Amino acid sequence: MKLFSEKVRIVLRALMLILLAFWLSGAIELYTLLSITVFLVMGLLSLSLAFIWGYGGILCFGQAAFFGLGAYTYAFCAINWGDSTWAVVMAVLLPTLFSLLLGYVIFYGGVSDVYLGAITLAVSLVLFNWVNSTSGSEYHIGEALLGGFNGIPSVPTLNMPFQPDAILSPEAIFMVTAGALALCYALLKFVLLSRFGKTVVAIRENEQRAGLLGYNVPAHKLVTFAIGAAIAGLAGCLYVNWGAFVSPGVFSISQSAQIIIWVIVGGRGTLIGPVISCVLLQWMVTRLGAQQTVDVNLVLGVILAVFVLLIPGGILPTVQRLWRRKRPNTLPATRTSVSEVKP
Repeated sequence: MKLFSEKVRIVLRALMLILLAFWLSGAIELYTLLSITVFLVMGLLSLSLAFIWGYGGILCFGQAAFFGLGAYTYAFCAINWGDSTWAVVMAVLLPTLFSLLLGYVIFYGGVSDVYLGAITLAVSLVLFNWVNSTSGSEYHIGEALLGGFNGIPSVPTLNMPFQPDAILSPEAIFMVTAGALALCYALLKFVLLSRFGKTVVAIRENEQRAGLLGYNVPAHKLVTFAIGAAIAGLAGCLYVNWGAFVSPGVFSISQSAQIIIWVIVGGRGTLIGPVISCVLLQWMVTRLGAQQTVDVNLVLGVILAVFVLLIPGGILPTVQRLWRRKRPNTLPATRTSVSEVKP
């Protein structure tokens, strides 16, 4: 019964987010709507790392690699096929397959967590430098030029499934982005409630004990890694649709660092916390970018240092802990049975 009520709460939260997005799509101006759209896209990206690091214990410094692969894959497929339907599928499928290949080498090869972070960061750097060096006309996939550091402009945006002429409006893309975020959040919560999810958390807590109990630790880590990559690829696809443009910056170190900051500030071990911190920090960066007095990267560095040193649990877990402390003890007094009363 408790499990069923928890699933109902998850569905209700997802529906509330979709209803809120539906109301916002018609209540705010277009510029603000576009800004919120990219905030939600990055929130989806932070959700991917929140799952694999917060619950799987896999610190991936190269989550931007899957984000960028999804973005570039969508751009190539949409330009060559002229239809976004299968382009979206490929934008999720290719990062997933790449993560399975990379994860197989890492997890079944016995690579430790420290080297895992270094390897994933190196993959992002390799992709960043390689895409930056593809500015010549000979670098193309079909009709799509890679463009090097100039990126790929004028990427076709989302259309109705199998209807290339029915292009979605910015309001519709906002709704799709909010729906994708709500759906991925609900799916991850259901995964964590399942036997697989509980095993993943157990592996995070004590990997050696889980292995001794007979659980296939590398397989569970590999699937967790692939789920995070698939969500990051979807975020990359939606990012391209937001601006109809993609550049090598999606693979950059700064992009990977921001994702880690979002999760640390929001709180590891939660899914919604990193999404909230991502939206708040992106809003702050946007406001600070309009002035030249304070350097944005310096502010982000200070925020990271403050949370690591003073609030290591993150925003959401800290707020929840303080709320539980302030709540009065409302548990009913224990009733004494007749048999326990001494004569």
